[in-house]
Amino acid sequence: MTYRIWLILAALLAAPLAQAAPSADARREIAQLISSLDGSQCRFQRNGSWYDGSDARAHLQRKYDYLLKKDMVDSAEQFIERAASQSSMSGKPYRIQCPGQPEQTAAAWFGARLQALRHRTP
Repeated sequence: MTYRIWLILAALLAAPLAQAAPSADARREIAQLISSLDGSQCRFQRNGSWYDGSDARAHLQRKYDYLLKKDMVDSAEQFIERAASQSSMSGKPYRIQCPGQPEQTAAAWFGARLQALRHRTP
């Protein structure tokens, strides 16, 4: 009986640690968000320096890959919050500037892109 209680307790304690991998829809959305700067005329600022879209894509992909290994992302919203909003080293917010548009935080820009993707996808 005691052994059974320990097994149940261990399962209950481990449950919050087990996270599901991103769903196929979430993986698709995150991939589209990561690639949205690549090939665009938008610039991506991190830690005070500006980068073109392909450099931004590579940086965000590395951060996403790290979060996947740590089971720390399972939705596009979590990707934006944990990888695409600010530097994990300095804590400074990322910024995006596109031609003809005011500079804005990357969190706002990616949030708007996500909403556009979801409204476009049936």
